[in-house]
Amino acid sequence: MAEPGGSLRAYFYDLLEETEHTSPLEESIKLFLCVAAVATVAAAALETMESLRVRYAGVFYDVEILAVALFTVDYFLRWWVAPESEATGAAAPWRARLRYAVGPYGIIDLLAILPFYFDLFVPVQPDWLRVLRLLRLLKLARYSPGLPLFVSVIRAESRPLLAAFLVMAVLLVVESGIMFIIERRAQPQIFASIPHTMWWAIVTMATVGYGDVVPVTPAGKLFGGVVMVVGIAMFAVPAGILASGFAAEIRKRDFVVTWHTVARMPLFAGLEASRIAEITGLLKRRVIPARSAIVHRGEPADAMFFIMAGEVEVEVPPHPVRLGPGQYFGEIALLRDTVRTATVVARKETQLLALDATDFRNLLEAHPELKAQIDAVAEERVAQAHLDPAKR
Repeated sequence: MAEPGGSLRAYFYDLLEETEHTSPLEESIKLFLCVAAVATVAAAALETMESLRVRYAGVFYDVEILAVALFTVDYFLRWWVAPESEATGAAAPWRARLRYAVGPYGIIDLLAILPFYFDLFVPVQPDWLRVLRLLRLLKLARYSPGLPLFVSVIRAESRPLLAAFLVMAVLLVVESGIMFIIERRAQPQIFASIPHTMWWAIVTMATVGYGDVVPVTPAGKLFGGVVMVVGIAMFAVPAGILASGFAAEIRKRDFVVTWHTVARMPLFAGLEASRIAEITGLLKRRVIPARSAIVHRGEPADAMFFIMAGEVEVEVPPHPVRLGPGQYFGEIALLRDTVRTATVVARKETQLLALDATDFRNLLEAHPELKAQIDAVAEERVAQAHLDPAKR
């Protein structure tokens, strides 16, 4: 049973949380929160400039108060609407709210306001308080796909990354020990111990080379060159792991989006998830600039297209037909093995999924049951094409 006021709670949930359909008001709220986060961080940074702090102290204070008030309302509203999440449900509202409070986004939202209220009762050193205010930039992670993507990659590649860093740590200690033995007599104050030498090993392995600690003996210089080469190779390992992790995560997310797009297509309605996944693997993403022709009347039919985003116009008499996200075109000409009967133009930048004719035919040959379903749909759409030219 839902809580009293559930409809109002659902309304605020749609405004604050990411949903499939966004309204102008929802976009405005997101923009306002992002501007507030950037403004308060900018104020915290500019306060460190003595001339600006003296001249605009009142402005900086007003920005801080306004941002804290806004983030406070945002935090408690998100805490209140947490039971509306599909992942948690409304059966146990307190569990949903607790899950939000201890979750990453809840912690970020709390950190945005907690230092201000904590300072009211237990004064905090201004510089450290200013650093805590800079953490408000993390609130942008809620609206930026880049940061959640980075977190997902780190989580997925944690084991190889941990192994790489473990090897680097071992090399750091061993190299520090060897350099300590080589240089301690020539520079007893600089290379006084292995912990002292670790600073040299870190900046050398990272190929930063500050120059404040350098070997002077021939053996030390030779070993330092070896450490530089090894450092380049070792730092390339985490970079390669992260690069492959980002590529795999992006492919996975694109596959999920494509799968849902295909599953909503009437042509494939009723197919099993495994069949839809197989079709998804054959689709190729295309981005068409605005006012560009996608297909031309009279040219051979080599693919059918699904619209993910944007809008196209099918130039058929007597009036052009416009198609939007979730719709498709070109399937009749492909199924009937004929030339295109209309020119299709992108009205604005459009994202398409193309299924090549060869892949389409191979798919039908490999799966007779799928061919039967598509043939049935083809007969229906061919019949409709005689009534509506835009369907061809």
